[in-house]
This record gives sequence, C-alpha cells and structure tokens, in this order.
Amino acid sequence: MNKRINYFLLTTVVLFASIMSSFADQPPNPGGGPGGGDEPVGGGAPIGGGLLILLTMAIGYGIKRFNELRKDS
Repeated sequence: MNKRINYFLLTTVVLFASIMSSFADQPPNPGGGPGGGDEPVGGGAPIGGGLLILLTMAIGYGIKRFNELRKDS
C-alpha cells in the first residue's frame, strides 16, 4: 500500500511539473537596435524551467528521506 501511495505522489509531481513547464511567455518585443537599452540585466536568461526541476527534485528527495526516517523508527 505504501508503494502505491509513493508511486501516486511521484506521478502527480512529475505530471504537475511537466504541465507547469509547458506554459510559455509572450515573445519579447523587438529591440530598438544596438544599444537600445531594452534588454534586462542578465541578458533575459529564463530560470523558470530550471527552478521547477530543482523544486521537483527537492520534493522527491524530501519524500524519500521522510520514508527512510519513518522506516527506521
């Protein structure tokens, strides 16, 4: 029974992460030419997808550690 719950939670997290990462932003406005000053600091690098992957992995690791600690007690 415990394996079924873990499998369900893992599947839910993976599906949720894949659905959330499929949302896209609007394309950026064309710049005003070289030196237009429209580009944000950092070059406009997207961090949303990596952040979702990091959070998903952290949640999975937390569930794994929780189950290990509960099993040892």
